[in-house]
Amino acid sequence: MRHLATRLMLWATLGSGLAATGPAQAGAEPPPAAWHDLLDTPATRSPLAARSLLNGLARAGERIVAVGQRGHVLWSDDAGRQWQQAQVPASADLVAVSFPDAHNGWAVGHDGLVLTSRDGGRTWARQLDGRALGPLVAAYYERQDPATLGIDAARAAALRDEARRLAAQGAENPWLDVWFEDARRGFVVGAFGLILHTTDGGASWQPWLHALDNPRGLHLYAMRSIGGELYITGEQGLVLKLDRAAGRFRALMLPYKGTLFGIVGNERALVVHGLRGSVLRSTDAGRSWATVPTGLQVGLSASTQDARGRLLLASPAGHLLASSDDGASFTPVRGERAPPAAAVLAAGPKTLLVAGPRGAQALALP
Repeated sequence: MRHLATRLMLWATLGSGLAATGPAQAGAEPPPAAWHDLLDTPATRSPLAARSLLNGLARAGERIVAVGQRGHVLWSDDAGRQWQQAQVPASADLVAVSFPDAHNGWAVGHDGLVLTSRDGGRTWARQLDGRALGPLVAAYYERQDPATLGIDAARAAALRDEARRLAAQGAENPWLDVWFEDARRGFVVGAFGLILHTTDGGASWQPWLHALDNPRGLHLYAMRSIGGELYITGEQGLVLKLDRAAGRFRALMLPYKGTLFGIVGNERALVVHGLRGSVLRSTDAGRSWATVPTGLQVGLSASTQDARGRLLLASPAGHLLASSDDGASFTPVRGERAPPAAAVLAAGPKTLLVAGPRGAQALALP
């Protein structure tokens, strides 16, 4: 699966989609194992949820929401000092979360699961899962006229074949990121170039596989809005930028062909980061790029902007780098060592919240 396994291993173990229950009685023949689909099994409430693997962080107004393994979703109203566990209708691993406002949010993860919350992350409802994904994509490309989609007959046939393959696979492919502009418009992206778009808050979804410059179906790892433009990063140096007028994500040319896990920046600069400490920077919205040395050979898995405007990059090995010059250079952050990071989020003027295999931990920033 190319670098998909690399990405997931940074913060999650691939799930089988099933969980066994029902211990054998002492002295008796063990009964057949009872198997329950994780998509139909509500997340178990646990006092240890805040210290288990957490993969994604987002702000819902002043609240912080974290998502992780076994469908765990937690929320905090005190910058991560105390956490409450949300009600979630499925227990597939979750890897990313997005809140465009204080109330409306979306979380995505394994088995094609898409969840939504309308109360700031307290409770969640299923909008889509992998069992419905394949039929949805197949039906869309079977009924659409290629000319309407702006593609030729050969590309349309390839998309129909891909959609039929998805339908035959069932709940197998994970979503890897989610981004919403507001309470109605958003995207989910994932493995093998999967992408869906909604304009009604997830009540319906439209495939956008035809609207990507991604003919090889490379994995899509992260989506962010930087400087008013929307970008996607993926494997093999893939960076896509939304051409809003054309309704299409166009590929940008980079001097790097390794996997890119994330995006961070501001109105002055765009920074992408990935395997082997790789960081590239653009100051012209992706038209040209410069490599930024980091001195690291480990993957940079997470990024954010802190309360002082610094760009921060973190790794699963506990590295934390900061830039005070819009990404032109990065230096190690001194002080206490950061925990392994799957996601990072500024929780206060001098506090960074780090989510990873040890749960959510607050780190003091110098």
